[in-house]
Amino acid sequence: MTITVVPTDPTLLRDRFDAALAAFLRERRPGRSDDGTPAVHAVLRRFVLAGGKRLRPLFCYWGWRGLGGPDGQPIVVAAAALELFHAFALIHDDILDGSDRRRGEPSVHRIFADLHVRSGWRGDPEAYGRDAALLCGDLCATWSGQMFHGCGLDDERIRRGHVLFTRMRAEVIAGEYLDVAGAAGAGSVADALTVIRLKTARYTVTRPVQIGAALAGADPEVVAALADFGDPLGEAFQLRDDLLGVFGDPAVTGKSNLDDLREGKSTVLLALARAGADPAGADRLRALVGDPGLDQAGADEVRGIIEATGSRAAVERMIRARADAALAALGGLPLTEPARAALAHLAARAVDRRH
Repeated sequence: MTITVVPTDPTLLRDRFDAALAAFLRERRPGRSDDGTPAVHAVLRRFVLAGGKRLRPLFCYWGWRGLGGPDGQPIVVAAAALELFHAFALIHDDILDGSDRRRGEPSVHRIFADLHVRSGWRGDPEAYGRDAALLCGDLCATWSGQMFHGCGLDDERIRRGHVLFTRMRAEVIAGEYLDVAGAAGAGSVADALTVIRLKTARYTVTRPVQIGAALAGADPEVVAALADFGDPLGEAFQLRDDLLGVFGDPAVTGKSNLDDLREGKSTVLLALARAGADPAGADRLRALVGDPGLDQAGADEVRGIIEATGSRAAVERMIRARADAALAALGGLPLTEPARAALAHLAARAVDRRH
């Protein structure tokens, strides 16, 4: 039976992705050799199923539909597998960034550190939390591949999609390394844009929509052309994230607006601020950004410098230019309806958001 999906309201699809993820996780219930133990299973089930925009599965699904793929459970499962890979990336990113909150809840390494304290175990709770979370992230990466390969599509379709899946995984890891390296120095705007492209843009929009198209049997030229839509939109998504990481309301975003500043994350926003600040402002940015003990007063001073240099407004212009480029590219792609409208709607949601 074909299920009708309203293209401007992704709620129904999100429910179907969540049902597929829940079913997959039930199959890995404690007692199997690859279950990850009851504690790991419980934490990951809650982390994977508790919230999230499901953007990556949505882009994958509509890439499939736009190139002639029919609605059905196999593409729902294949697309949902990307959410397990996203869980891997988030868990590892929170470890690297030292972020204690994710989606308004304790991050995975914090959950395990707190478990260590409550249990009265030997050793360092913080080290235990990081080690346990690292392994949880690895398990999510493994599970994502298992779920993708077990989606029910034929082997040739899976092979075509998996080529892009593996490329996406390598890009994310490369981008994460460049992000770590950038935090160790004062990266340029060009460096920060490279990190955005590899770490976020490609795996948030470009690769998911290309994977869906490849699974549907699209010509390689069409699959490649989808990058003209995905790359600028993914960059706009991350530029918005960078603004929210500094100026967002934690009650809305579900994460601290101090973490990026305390870590000294080499974002486009901060690279622009460093380049545009006067000598006194540049000195204050060097003193404040990257300070693990930065408080709200210090963060407010950084925000003031960013505003004074015009960097916040510049990033807003970059977001709009990239969103416009993505929509222009979308108009020239050989996509069927309702996929084209759904992708345009997703683009607006990815860029114009408060969390």
